[in-house]
Order: sequence, then structure tokens, then C-alpha cells
Amino acid sequence: MRSSELVVHAPFGGQELARIQRPSAEEIEEAVQRAFVVFEKTRSLPTFTRVAILRRVAVELERRRDELARTIAAEAGKPLKAARTEAERAAATFSAAAAALESQRGDMLPLDVNAASLGRWGVVKRVPLGPVLAITPFNFPLNLSSHKVAPAIAVGAPVVQKPASQTPLSALALREIVLAAGWPADAYAVLPIAGAAAEGLVTDRRLPVVSFTGSGAVGWRLKALVPKKRVALELGGNAAVVVHSDADLDDAARRTVSGAFSYAGQSCISVQRALVHRPALEAFRGKLLLATAQLVVGDPLDERTDVGPMIAPEEVTRVEAWFAEAVAGGATVLTGGTRMGACVAPTILANTTPSMKVEALEVFAPVVSLVAYDDWDEALRRVNDSKYGLQAGIFTQDLARIQRAFDVLEVGAVLVNDVPTWRADRMPYGGVKESGSGREGPAYAMEEFTEPRLLVIRS
Repeated sequence: MRSSELVVHAPFGGQELARIQRPSAEEIEEAVQRAFVVFEKTRSLPTFTRVAILRRVAVELERRRDELARTIAAEAGKPLKAARTEAERAAATFSAAAAALESQRGDMLPLDVNAASLGRWGVVKRVPLGPVLAITPFNFPLNLSSHKVAPAIAVGAPVVQKPASQTPLSALALREIVLAAGWPADAYAVLPIAGAAAEGLVTDRRLPVVSFTGSGAVGWRLKALVPKKRVALELGGNAAVVVHSDADLDDAARRTVSGAFSYAGQSCISVQRALVHRPALEAFRGKLLLATAQLVVGDPLDERTDVGPMIAPEEVTRVEAWFAEAVAGGATVLTGGTRMGACVAPTILANTTPSMKVEALEVFAPVVSLVAYDDWDEALRRVNDSKYGLQAGIFTQDLARIQRAFDVLEVGAVLVNDVPTWRADRMPYGGVKESGSGREGPAYAMEEFTEPRLLVIRS
């Protein structure tokens, strides 16, 4: 293999999927320059043209759903049924961007608030900052690409995308679809370069917007490199769900299992901590174990599979070490805790502490810690006892508890009677503390990619 060649392997089975030539330094320079130049064209495209492009992409993504799902399943190891859902969500993301673009409004400001401003009024509109550098992760290779590309098209901004090295095929497929829909070829480049090479793109002045989804260590370092740029970060988490004794425990257990173990827990809002009211702990634990035992682990291309492989062998090794550390510190493995080739068995831990890696850090694996609490405020404090703050789920029927959680929890979103793993693609999505800055969701990302411009008129 030449050093300039990227070989894509399937996480499950390890077979070679594709060989892609990495772009040379000259080709990277040309792609950025083309994006910089074509911005004058894309920013001037009329609204109806951009809406039409977005809607055509949505239709094509839906039409090619099964084909795209197989690509996602093969390169990312995501179970096929979950990969289909991701393809459907990508289509919905482009539709949401079209709707947000059609419903955009400016502001008219009366400025004659004192005698010196007599006869003046203002109009505010949002204008694109320039080409967007999109750095995307492996775990949602199509939809998280869509969450950066769709709002960029909506505001008229070219995109230079650096996809995860494990999953470039979904991004390349999206580019093909976007260009076929009428977006200029120079306005969307996919550069399958190594992670270290991305720093040169981050610091390039021709790319004034950086939208990054990935690890906190990388994201915050990139943001520090360019303090004068607009940088949106969607980073990690160790999401918690709180289950009170007045909740529907069957529903809470089913949703917790799905939220903890879908896509082998490789989601920044995967349920990692389940805090359960002590009077309901025994019943909830039994329901959780029963639902977990019914999961099918294995080949992501098998329609029956619920939990597929980890993205790389070294991730399995890391998780095993975290299990060993937790058990050595007094944690109990209620189920799982083992590897199955490239897969980690869905694992439920008890007797963990906030200092253990499985609680304190982002495990990014099919693991959930079961923790008892005695009163609601104690549970909320335990949720907040984290450097992360993406989303939290609460299960209760009490409105006062819901309001208290909404007021107190240090997260980007609180989900009532659901797990934090749920996300609608048009909602404002993002975190606080070390989970990031800025918000995704097409309408909100469009604000991240633009700035207000004021026109003042004296009559």
C-alpha cells in the first residue's frame, strides 16, 4: 500500500471495502481555492434555487436509502436497520434545511428612539461568512455530514469536508448526490486526508467557519488554534437517564436498553449512566436485564442484528481495560463485560463510582452503569457531576420534578419520559461544558454559518 492510499476496511470481518487515493497537498490547495472563489457564486444563488437543490437531495437520499444503508453498515459497522434509519434521517435533514430556508425572516428595527435618531430605521439580514470546513466523525457518516452540508447549501456557502478515515464512502456518496442535484462541483469537496493534516485546513483563512464533530481533546485544541474564526463544536458526553419510581418502568427499561446499546453505544448521547430511584431499582434492573438478553449481537449486515462491532480492534481493547479497572474498584458486572470478536457484549454495571472511567469519561461502547438514588435533587446532582453536558433523560409523571430538572440540569436538552439518545434532526442540538459550543439542526446551524448585517436608512 502506498502512503497516499487510504484502505477502508469493514469493522466486522475486516474485509477490504475500497482503496481511495488521498489527495496531494496540491489537490488540497486547489480544492480550498476553488471553494474560496466559487463563494461569490453560491452566495448569490436565489433562494428558490437553493431550496430546489436541497429538496432534490432529500428525494434522492430517500430513493437510495437501502443502497446507502448498506454502505453505512459495511464501513461503520452499524446494524442494517439502524443504517436505514440514518439514511432516512439524512433525507429529513435536507428537507428541514429547505423548510428553514423558505421560512427565513429578517428584522425591521425602529431606530428613532431619541431625537438624534429621528427619521432612521434599520433592516437586519443574515449573510454567509464564507466556505465551511466540515470535519465529520465515523459514527453517523451520512447524517452528520448532512447536518453540515445541508445548512451550508441553505445559506449559500461552499463546503470542504474532511470525513473520518474509517468512513469516507458515505461522504463521497453524499457529494455525488449533492452535485447531481445542481450544487456547483467546486462548492463541495470531500478530502479523505489523515486527521493530522486537517490542522492546515482549520488554520486556512479562506475557510472562516469550522464545524467539527468528534472528540473533545481534538475539538478544543482546534478551536484554540483559530480564536478569531467561527467554530462550532459537537463533542462527547456521558449521558444520564433518571428513572423515578412513578415512571412506566417497562417503557423506561426498553428505551434505556435501546439508548445504551444501539450502534454498540458509539454515540455521544448514548445512555452511559442510569440513575434509578431506590424503591424501583430491583424491578427496573430485572426489566433491563431481560430486555438486554433479547438483543442480537454480531454481523451488521444481518437483518436480525441489534448490536454490531466496535469501529476498531483497539477500541475493544480499551473497553476491556475500563471494565477491568471498574471491577478492581468494586464494580459488579450484571451482564456482559466480555468481547465477542470485534463486538463488545451489551454490558450493565452496578456499584460504580463517579471516579471510574466508565462513569466519568465517555465510554463510547455498549455499557451502562446502574446507580441508585434516594431523592430527586440527589439524582440531579449526580447527573451534573460530570464535565460533560449534552443531553439528559428523565422518567417521571410529576410536573414539579420535570420543572426542577429543566431548571437545574446542566445540559443542552432535557428529554421527559425518554432517553437522552433521542434526537430530532430539526431541533437545536448541542451541549455545554466540555460537550461543545454552538448548536446543530439546520435552522440553528444556518445561524452558526452566518452573521447579521444591518442596513440603516435615514428618510
